[in-house]
Amino acid sequence: MRALILAAILSSAPALAQKPSSESTPSPEKLLAELGMGVSDEELTRAVAEASSHPLGTLSNPVRVGGPEGERAYIARLRCVDGSEPVTGPRASGGIGAYGTIVDLYPLDCKAAAPGKMDLVMDMYHDGHVETAAPAGFTLLP
Repeated sequence: MRALILAAILSSAPALAQKPSSESTPSPEKLLAELGMGVSDEELTRAVAEASSHPLGTLSNPVRVGGPEGERAYIARLRCVDGSEPVTGPRASGGIGAYGTIVDLYPLDCKAAAPGKMDLVMDMYHDGHVETAAPAGFTLLP
């Protein structure tokens, strides 16, 4: 009898763990708006203009991307001066960035090639934005 109960529980577990297909994960921007942390288009335009006076990929000018997928896609396009891919260390929290959100910090290492080592700061709360510039010393594949 116990075996039948256990089999019934185990066979129903995958179905219980799945989300209904009508649900989707909200965008990072929508989550911020729901928390009352969103900014207007005008405020964002001002913040982007101010941040652009600082080096890209820093706390003062984080790389803007849409979600963790955007972070991974951007890093996959980065190249060191010699054309190699930088070695990427584990993601860490980088504190609050120029846009008032928590940013992620990725250690990058080009080894002997320029620009060497740097900590890349990224802000994933910019759904739909695809960064076209590279931090100093890097190139970016299309």
